[in-house]
Amino acid sequence: MEVLLLQSHDNEGRLYIVSTGPGSLLQMTPGALKALGEADCVIGNKFYLDLVMPVLAGKEVITSSMGREVDRAKKALALAENRVVAMVSGGDAGIYGMASIVLEVAERSGTRVPVEVIPGITAAVSAAARLGSPLSGDYITMSLSDLLTPWEEIERRLDLAFQMRVPVVLYNPRSRGRPHNLGAAIGIARRHLPAGTPVGVVKNAYREGEERLITTLGGFEDHFTFVDMHSIVFIGGEETRIWRDEGDERGIITPRGYHRKYVY
Repeated sequence: MEVLLLQSHDNEGRLYIVSTGPGSLLQMTPGALKALGEADCVIGNKFYLDLVMPVLAGKEVITSSMGREVDRAKKALALAENRVVAMVSGGDAGIYGMASIVLEVAERSGTRVPVEVIPGITAAVSAAARLGSPLSGDYITMSLSDLLTPWEEIERRLDLAFQMRVPVVLYNPRSRGRPHNLGAAIGIARRHLPAGTPVGVVKNAYREGEERLITTLGGFEDHFTFVDMHSIVFIGGEETRIWRDEGDERGIITPRGYHRKYVY
């Protein structure tokens, strides 16, 4: 079944799936702000709606909750039959966000509503900027949430990822309902990486209460309680290093490879 993207629609309704980035309005793309401006109805998870509420004046706002993603997608598509609707999704909607479920529901329903995915700055990219440059080459992203993916499959993928010896980014690293997944993931990392491998954590990147932590794989266990669902965890690759300046940890660097060709 074809899903219409950026095509005309007799009733002039349409659905924007708007990526809101890390949370600060300054980090939203002009395209995302434009889509929110065009919408007369905005729907989304309360946490992400609250972050963009300053630009939603005069619009109908429909609040949903975690675990209601399918219902939210159906509601948004139904409203978009004759209205301009924006579905907000944190980070980038196509990376652990709402884009896939909305498009799947649209595909199965046979709707002719035009749907456009508006890209945004994903959590890995925004958090990486707060650490310096930990992802300058190849890297892997993994989610530790086993709500939709069996933990056995996550473990298998983690084992393969850490064998690649490139930086690995962990989304959804630790929640109250599954506090032990992070420890299990780090245990897998230790099978393949030395204890001195840099580890970085950024909590609430570009939002109120932002914090960062720089440590090593061998010392990370002492900091597990620092990590929550608003955190992104970076485990460095074989070339990743901590930038230290007179005892201060200024950031994390994964070289792009210029040192192999140039003197600087």
